[in-house]
Amino acid sequence: MRNRLIQKTGDELSPLGFGAMRLPLKNGKIDRKKAKEQIYYGIDHGINIIDTAYIYGDSEKFLGEILTDEYKNKVKLITKLPSFQVKKYEDMEKILTEQLQRLKVTTIDYYLIHSVDLKTIKQLFKKGLKEFISKSKKEGKIRNIGFSYHGSKEEFEKLIDLYDWDVVMVQYNYFDENIQASYDGIEYAASKGLGIFVMEPLKGGILAGKMPKEAEEIFKNANPNKSNAQWALEWVLNNRNITTVFSGMNDLNQIYENIEIANNTDVLSMTLEDMETIELVKRVLSRLLKINCSTCGYCMPCPQGVNIPECMKIYNEKHLFNEKGLLTDSLFNYYHYLGGVMNRPTNAGLCNGCGKCLRKCPQKLNIIEELKTVANEFEGHGFKYKIAFIKYVGLPIFTLFNKIISR
Repeated sequence: MRNRLIQKTGDELSPLGFGAMRLPLKNGKIDRKKAKEQIYYGIDHGINIIDTAYIYGDSEKFLGEILTDEYKNKVKLITKLPSFQVKKYEDMEKILTEQLQRLKVTTIDYYLIHSVDLKTIKQLFKKGLKEFISKSKKEGKIRNIGFSYHGSKEEFEKLIDLYDWDVVMVQYNYFDENIQASYDGIEYAASKGLGIFVMEPLKGGILAGKMPKEAEEIFKNANPNKSNAQWALEWVLNNRNITTVFSGMNDLNQIYENIEIANNTDVLSMTLEDMETIELVKRVLSRLLKINCSTCGYCMPCPQGVNIPECMKIYNEKHLFNEKGLLTDSLFNYYHYLGGVMNRPTNAGLCNGCGKCLRKCPQKLNIIEELKTVANEFEGHGFKYKIAFIKYVGLPIFTLFNKIISR
């Protein structure tokens, strides 16, 4: 894997980084055996940077447990200060101390201010963020400082100029090219010598898995040997200003494929025909994707128990794949896994409009309104009675019965 240099820090980092937000789970917790095997494999095959955060569940503590001996010296760590949990200066010091203990390190290589826009950073400066950074660097607790951006492209360059940052992390993929920093913003950050880290290169898996038939045909006609994930990762890595792409890998096959892609992709290696193919697929997805959700989960947990990312994912799948008929995959999944047939209810209709999710969403979605749309699509009147009926007679019989009485 050909490492890429960050001018400001002097570090040479692997083009593929390990995102530790979506590690494999077992009984709702990190499957430590599987996750350790996967991370060690990644490190053994060239990955030298791992990204985590204070709010990623048990991720920091888990990494502190497994990154010992030789593995501790082979990788650099990124973690993040949760901007939305900082009420006063003391909170910053308390959180950083806890993170150092969790990770079992004395210095954090790259410390990012998590999920910010221009307004958030200015508010944090008033609470003493600059002093906190200066003090933490002087004490050796932080080596490099940056931020993960969740604002508009119009504000990105202003935020870059607001402080002497070392790195930035932005959402960047061929579908969301102009959602946050945009190509021009990334170019500007790189001109200042900053490292550019990319999150959501596969848009929460949307750009890697099954795609609408029209999009699949475009890709296969262009190159039948390329996977959807390869198209998406190559597009990001093709950008000469990108340092590292972070993928939330939780399966060894994903890791094998992503490492191979990173090993074989150079900057400016995509042809004009390749870029045109991507643009055609992007147009298809733009027409069919109803909610621009990356299923990052930042909106969670919901006080009412709604599984917000899954609600939007299932709704998107229905429209992406133009599902029609009596019993669709999306209807089955919604009733069984969200409605309460198999587990406790986590459906969209439980939303009471409290709004706690709104400020957390990187895409700035109006989640309350989107959930109303999802509920109208799948639930209708008497939803809890429908679930009770399905538990008794089964979903296929229920859908047939519902079809008959609806005529």
